[in-house]
Amino acid sequence: MKSYLTILIWLATIIVIFGSGCQPQPPAETTVQAVTEAPAETAAEAKAEVVEPKLEPKLEAVETKPKAEAEPKAAPEPKAAPEAKLEAKPEAKVEPKPQAPAAEAKPPAETAADSIAVTVNGAAIKESEVEALIKPRLEGMLKRAPKTSPQLIEQYKNRMKSQALEGMIVERLLSEKVKAANIEVTEEEVIEHLKQSISQEGMSMDDLKVSIESQGQTFDQVKQRVHNVLGYQKLMEAKFGDEISVTEEDARKYYSENTRRYETSEQVRASHILIKPDTSEPNTDPDQAKAAAKAKAQKLLKQIKQDRADFATLAKANSDCPSAAKGGDLGFFPRRGRGSMVPKFSDTAFALEVGQISDIVETQFGYHIIKVTGRKPAGVTTFEQAKDDIINKLKSMKQRQLAMQFVESLKVEASIVYPPGKEPKPDIRMPMIRP
Repeated sequence: MKSYLTILIWLATIIVIFGSGCQPQPPAETTVQAVTEAPAETAAEAKAEVVEPKLEPKLEAVETKPKAEAEPKAAPEPKAAPEAKLEAKPEAKVEPKPQAPAAEAKPPAETAADSIAVTVNGAAIKESEVEALIKPRLEGMLKRAPKTSPQLIEQYKNRMKSQALEGMIVERLLSEKVKAANIEVTEEEVIEHLKQSISQEGMSMDDLKVSIESQGQTFDQVKQRVHNVLGYQKLMEAKFGDEISVTEEDARKYYSENTRRYETSEQVRASHILIKPDTSEPNTDPDQAKAAAKAKAQKLLKQIKQDRADFATLAKANSDCPSAAKGGDLGFFPRRGRGSMVPKFSDTAFALEVGQISDIVETQFGYHIIKVTGRKPAGVTTFEQAKDDIINKLKSMKQRQLAMQFVESLKVEASIVYPPGKEPKPDIRMPMIRP
């Protein structure tokens, strides 16, 4: 059931928040992406909003001047005897002139905000809809990385718009099929899916709402997106039914061909509180910002070690990492390799005993307080232990292939029309959400 939902979230590039909820990513990778790649996409929207108003007065000025100059040149006639005729003509033409620019001033603004990005089966998707979809992510990214260069911001914004538009097209096509099939999704189903998703992450519904609001969205918006995707899931299940089957023999073959995947190194589980230097103000002195962040971290460390304050509570209230919603929990991770943290953080965590709390640790992300909450020795996951996961993985791979083929067939059958100059580039890359 859940794998169809994962595939369709990936295809439609929607439900940003639940990508991590349903498909946990290594916390270190999440942190790195949040601080480096993701934030860069933000400020471009502000740039776009500023450019449009500036263009409108220029267009009016260009249109008004030629008309004003053309009339005096057209009006004089060398042998015109009565002057009344010459005066009558300019007066007749001058009166409508002030109205012409006023009438022409509105369309540029409306066109800029509501120009068509693409038409899908006769229904338009407007640029304003695309901008509204990516706006919360862009704003959140700018807050996390305010010093990203304008060139990189523009690059990421363009990529995000392309991906968002592609997702909206897929969403429209799937929604048409859901409606045609009379598929219904209840409010209870939406809430139940949300509860299942957040329970896997150790979050409460209140934590989820805080996370949603921090990304500039509302709970109702997210519920609507979940509603849509659950409809797509039902559509896919009705279409493919029992077409996909994976046997134990298939799973055993996969296990024998990928034994190294099931060798695990020693892992620790840790929570942390991250305090990042606040450099959001343009004229902020970086050294002063670092000093303030370190002082705050030291104050929190004192509350934990001397005042016996609850670590998870302080993490939720103070940490600048997305893990704050989970009390700072980062889950299990190895010392090195895929899913590991940056070396300084990792080495500190592996040097601690379970229940022990570190001193202040500085990395490129800021100042950390680390608490180790668990430890796993190196070992090998047996086939019996891995069997269910392997079967689900193989099913997911087959389902993904069918889902992609289905969506491509919908796009081939549909009438998808881009305005001249807005045709998509061939290198649009959809964001991957791992099964």
